[in-house]
Amino acid sequence: MATGSRRGYTTDGRSGGGLVAFVLGILFAVAALAVGGWAYLKFGNLPVATADRAFPFEKQIVHLPLNARIARQMEQPPFGTSEDVFEAGAKVYVTECAGCHGTPGHDVAFAKWMYPSAPQLWKKHTHGDVVGVSDDEAGETYWKVKNGIRLTGMPSYEHVLTPAQMWDVTLLVKNADQTLPDPVVAILTGGNKGSAGLVTTVQTGSVTKPVGNAE
Repeated sequence: MATGSRRGYTTDGRSGGGLVAFVLGILFAVAALAVGGWAYLKFGNLPVATADRAFPFEKQIVHLPLNARIARQMEQPPFGTSEDVFEAGAKVYVTECAGCHGTPGHDVAFAKWMYPSAPQLWKKHTHGDVVGVSDDEAGETYWKVKNGIRLTGMPSYEHVLTPAQMWDVTLLVKNADQTLPDPVVAILTGGNKGSAGLVTTVQTGSVTKPVGNAE
């Protein structure tokens, strides 16, 4: 007849002390990871400068939720395009957008050194004939104008512009690959002439247009 005590054991025969040690081990590992993570953030060489290499899969990780959010919330334009819409959009663009995204025939030098770089909305892509965001859905561009994009230089204009103004500028850049009316091009370029008083040509999509009066 066995007379030994079974105190200190669970019903399956394992020592209760072993379970405690296991839990303590997990807590210690979590604490070590937390301290190690803090030390890495504090003293490590993380990519915080725009010229630094991105985290592995950073682009994919950021774009996946962004694209999913836009797809869920994308709206359709409440009105169509017209010269009035383009002119109104051009006035908004030169005030709010041109500083980062350029104007026809003029790129912003620092834009490519932002992270992510600010696309030049009147310039053809390196590969292909797409100009700016003209191949994007208008609703996608409107969402970005309205909400901005976190951890980039793109601000939210929801409390700066009216919905109509945001749609005006959205429809303008959507048609950056089309021939725009002369008054619209003049607004976008400021009617600038060359330094010698010669006609300055600007590229609007695939069409070169003269701006200013020849002398």
